Amino acid sequence: MSDDHAVTVGAGSLRPDAPDALALPHRWTTAGMRATPAPTGAHLLHLAVAACVLNDLYREAGALGVTLDGAAVEARGGFDPGTWASTGVTYTVRCDTTAPDDVVTRLLAAVDAVAEIPRALRQGVPVTRGA
Repeated sequence: MSDDHAVTVGAGSLRPDAPDALALPHRWTTAGMRATPAPTGAHLLHLAVAACVLNDLYREAGALGVTLDGAAVEARGGFDPGTWASTGVTYTVRCDTTAPDDVVTRLLAAVDAVAEIPRALRQGVPVTRGA
């Protein structure tokens, strides 16, 4: 397996303040989200997973009446050095909230069920070059 390619995306109180962080607008937070490290090609797949999960955290928190002061999602994984096939993606979530643990557990389960990028990757994604 090639090196681990980790990306963290955060917003609100858990928004990274590293000077080289990639800043992205985010409809659910006023200051947007930031990602570290600044992505390379190998990091972009993991950035898509982390940003999707972060976005859905805020959306689903609103639907459940949960206030998030901040959230951060780290997505990481590797690639086979011979084929560059992904060896898998794992993501972890940190939430800055006063919601009880059982409510946060429900929130994380709801997000895992609806987050589009992780759902698509779990099904397998054919990629072809057009003419």
